[in-house]
Amino acid sequence: MDMVSLNIDYDRPVKIAENIYWVGFADSEGRLQCNPYLIIDGDEAMLIDGGSRPDFSTVMRKVLQTGISLSQIRYLVYQHYDPDLCGSIPNLESIINTSDLKIISHAENNPFIRHYAPKSPLLCIDKLGGNISLRSGRVIRFFRTPYAHSAGSFITYDQNTGVLFTSDLFGSAGAFNYWKLFATLDNACSSCIISPPSHPDEPCSETEEPCPWTGMHSFHRRIMPGNKQLHHAMGVIETIGARIIAPQHGSILYRPEDISAAIDRLKNMDDIGIDGILPPKRAFK
Repeated sequence: MDMVSLNIDYDRPVKIAENIYWVGFADSEGRLQCNPYLIIDGDEAMLIDGGSRPDFSTVMRKVLQTGISLSQIRYLVYQHYDPDLCGSIPNLESIINTSDLKIISHAENNPFIRHYAPKSPLLCIDKLGGNISLRSGRVIRFFRTPYAHSAGSFITYDQNTGVLFTSDLFGSAGAFNYWKLFATLDNACSSCIISPPSHPDEPCSETEEPCPWTGMHSFHRRIMPGNKQLHHAMGVIETIGARIIAPQHGSILYRPEDISAAIDRLKNMDDIGIDGILPPKRAFK
């Protein structure tokens, strides 16, 4: 499917793969778009990185617009513990209001998630064996990406559709008028070797469009702790072979060439986090 040809209504849930929907808030006032996702599988549903408290009403309206009942939501997945993911936990629990609702994260995240006052059981992906099987047999897999950006960070892979939910990885930030849910990279961007503009909203000299790599570079440089953590995460992602990259911020990547180019870009960034502040380490003689 050619996703960019779709006439997207951002006021409704947006289908990104079979029975998977973006249910986020297209924030025209902000520079950081947040992307919660909903997986529907028969009589079960899983909400991934459910969103902040201010976004709750919009997210829940879009969840209901998919046609599911709230009792179908059995799992809330939180790939790290930031408030833009976890802030709406009490709201979600209150409105879902079922005894079998479970929160899935990692043991390193759970002590922080407890500060959102959850009532549901907090499960650890390690204790689950790194995956969960839904009633239909559909397998959702979890991969650790430690310190990218928190100690308990992980990513979530739906084997049925090939969608990889990458949390902050592949994220970007920029002015709303340049944001699109599905990345539409110019072919020149994949093999670009020119120095990118210094600001995410500054147009590229070649395409006259905002440079996608500038926004991604700027975001990772500020969010990730260092080069090693980011490069390790890219190594994990390369082994998965995802068909769609669905980050929690920025735009979805769905063309193989764009996914490959983005991985290569992130693997070669050498000024991430503390590595962009401290001078190169001198070798001892």
